[in-house]
Amino acid sequence: MFDASTVARLRAETPGCAYVTHLNNAGAALPPTAVTEAVIGHLRLEERIGGYEAAAAAAERIDHTYDALARLVNADRNEIACVENATRAWDMAFYALRWQPGDRILTCRSEYASNAIAYLQTARRHGVSVEAVPDDASGQIDVDALRAMIDERVKLIAITHVPTQGGLVNPAAAVGKAAREAGVLYLLDACQSVGQLPVDVAEIGCDLLSATGRKFLRGPRGTGFLYCSSRVLEDLEPPFLDLHAATWTGPDTYEIRGDARRFETWETNYAGKIGLGTAVDYALGLGLDAIGARAAALGETLRAALAERPGVTVRDLGARRCGIVSFTVEGVDGAEVARHLAAHKVNVSVSVGDYAQWDLRARGLASVVRASAHYYNTEDEIALLAASLPAPRAGRTDRAGWGG
Repeated sequence: MFDASTVARLRAETPGCAYVTHLNNAGAALPPTAVTEAVIGHLRLEERIGGYEAAAAAAERIDHTYDALARLVNADRNEIACVENATRAWDMAFYALRWQPGDRILTCRSEYASNAIAYLQTARRHGVSVEAVPDDASGQIDVDALRAMIDERVKLIAITHVPTQGGLVNPAAAVGKAAREAGVLYLLDACQSVGQLPVDVAEIGCDLLSATGRKFLRGPRGTGFLYCSSRVLEDLEPPFLDLHAATWTGPDTYEIRGDARRFETWETNYAGKIGLGTAVDYALGLGLDAIGARAAALGETLRAALAERPGVTVRDLGARRCGIVSFTVEGVDGAEVARHLAAHKVNVSVSVGDYAQWDLRARGLASVVRASAHYYNTEDEIALLAASLPAPRAGRTDRAGWGG
């Protein structure tokens, strides 16, 4: 856990803290100065000498990003691909699978809309079935139920580690154990967990993992990465290739490269990639255990503060919870709550039912307000959020229009 002087230093290294109470880290965190300067510095180099030339001059810093990401998730650098966002990373993995009619996909009830839409598209195209594993009594994926559902037709187990709509932390390692025992491919969406929690692909046992730079890693927008285990790499052909992902070996032949960069494309945002590496170095320097402990503690502080407010209901599920906190205010829709807080310079976001049909809709929730604390936030900022909430009103809560 960070002491007061460390938090003060981290806030001094985060210029945005002087302007806003930012509790929207699950949307996009405030970057530290080191990240911003890394990005701007490379753009200035491009301005002075040209894009290709700048990439050549910064080759070592660009290449370092693979080492940093590999260290972050305990992987080999050849198992890391840098892509433009977590959705593209997830899609490149998912759409690399070869589907047959009758194949089954097992997922979680808290799954995110983008992933669910991909499942449903694949079901429509290839005749596969998509099945959400029931939750246990705490609201997390029921691993015993998962085991009972696995048979020889299950092609993929794909879950979200930390859902977009709340503080639940799914038992990713227990799911990984079940997947490995059954010999089933396991894809983990770690968009909301990487940078907030320690994430170890060896401990979790996933074959594939997708994550973003802009959220809890505090990196630039438009950056993300894919981990692809060397165990499964040769079995996966990316849905599209270019001259970076493969080599044109003859007039009628090509050869796909032998590392995870087969999931990349030749053109990329080099400034963003350097910024991502800088953000990872920053997080690693602080320590993911310490980051995770502080984020979780701030999340619990926020839940306690919200529980004291009349008409406010915390909506988080799970046996283990993190720095993301979801809640509703009686009679006030989520978008109005977010606008009200924004007027007090408090940033939050809203998850609407369409983002989580199998979860929010099933619980009768049209929307939830999502506040997400990170290690540079303070207890005073949490108190400000709670004090700035609109008063509850009688009447139903309508669908919100904010997202992230």
